[in-house]
Amino acid sequence: MKFLAPFSRAAAFALGTALVMPTAVLAEPAPKDEPPIPETLGFVEWVVMNDTGLRLKARLDTGAKTSSLHAVNVEEFKQDDQKWVKFQIPLADHKDHPVDDESSINQEEIILELERPVVRTVLIKRKGAPSQRRYVVMMDFCIAGTHHQTQFSLTDRGNFSYPVLLGRRFMRDDNILIDSADSFIANKECEYMGLEELLDNQQAKIIDKS
Repeated sequence: MKFLAPFSRAAAFALGTALVMPTAVLAEPAPKDEPPIPETLGFVEWVVMNDTGLRLKARLDTGAKTSSLHAVNVEEFKQDDQKWVKFQIPLADHKDHPVDDESSINQEEIILELERPVVRTVLIKRKGAPSQRRYVVMMDFCIAGTHHQTQFSLTDRGNFSYPVLLGRRFMRDDNILIDSADSFIANKECEYMGLEELLDNQQAKIIDKS
């Protein structure tokens, strides 16, 4: 008869450890990427519409989902079987664009005329006034030295202090945080055109009212 030799304490401990521990050590899960730090902007900032080089004041408003742009004489037309709109931005309505003291150009006589494909239409309910259907177009713009693209509804904002309103869709898509107690706090600026350059710009039509 054969007898098994008794385990030593060290051997018994090793065997017990082997039974308890898994055969393969699981790798620790990779740390999750930290969310990017949002960019903080004031509740009012300068924006430059990229295709025209026009500088305008913009109010950043969390109460609005879709951004809006001051536009008058909005007219629908067809191009390549697609719905388009042409619209005008009179510089005299807000006078946000800088004027060179030596320039002989009268800012109040300049109207920019643009054309854009229609992304969609939106019905805006207004307190004390009939609902209004607005065209929505995609526009490129620069704010705080960074270029963005978002949807803008076109509406007459001539009676408002700010020709541009940036809403939650832009803030969500571009990770923007608003400091509601301050304005014009952007660390970088966007390049804009002088009035002479606006007149020479071929991407937007300039209409002289005189």
